[in-house]
Amino acid sequence: MNWLKNIVGRIYAVYGLLLFAATLLIVLIPIWIISFLPDPRKTRYFLGIGRVWMKFYMPMIGCPVFRKGLQFFEKGRQYVVVCNHNSLIDVPVTTPGVPGVNKTLAKSSMGKIPLFGMMYHIGGIMVDRSSEASRRESVVKMKEALAMGMHMVLFPEGTRNRTGQPLKEFYDGAFNLAIDTQTPIMPSLLFHTRKIQVPGKFLYAWPHRIDYHFLEPIETTGLTRDDTPALKEKVFRIMWDYYTAHT
Repeated sequence: MNWLKNIVGRIYAVYGLLLFAATLLIVLIPIWIISFLPDPRKTRYFLGIGRVWMKFYMPMIGCPVFRKGLQFFEKGRQYVVVCNHNSLIDVPVTTPGVPGVNKTLAKSSMGKIPLFGMMYHIGGIMVDRSSEASRRESVVKMKEALAMGMHMVLFPEGTRNRTGQPLKEFYDGAFNLAIDTQTPIMPSLLFHTRKIQVPGKFLYAWPHRIDYHFLEPIETTGLTRDDTPALKEKVFRIMWDYYTAHT
């Protein structure tokens, strides 16, 4: 019956894409209008629209999102939220799922997609990873976002995890940012998005609930860049152990 599931999974994927495009047309004009505002108002209004949008869209495609650990967000504090990365659906879950105003780091190529790219320019900080100058500029912009009272949501694995392991090795960037700005790191984990978009399958998806868990923040006060490896390893181990204990 695998052939039948493959057919249904492709029909479902097309349905999800068409519904996304149809609902995007509804929110496109309001998003375009707020794109002319300065930050952080621009991002705050964009997220307001996005949260309403995803509140309807995700259940309509059979992927309702359930969050846990919101009590760890202390009012008036900013966090570098780090999250595992398994599929393209992760961003529509994490961006509206993190409470408060937040930005993420996005590949510059995503910003070149017509219409869709506009949202990345509002809700994200664009970076060309092949350009050292672009990487330096993105770090400056992330520090500015934190200074304006926004959280930064980052995927320390860098790219989607297509391995059979719970996590890939982390890069230093998120942890250097947290140490440089003395901002707490908040580990977070997405569950089941790999089941929705199976690695290696083109135009195939399957509905499944999504769980998004936030874990207790880790303070970086007093740490220096010399502490980056230890901080990175600590967060990696916390996330690995939590993920394996809850799957």
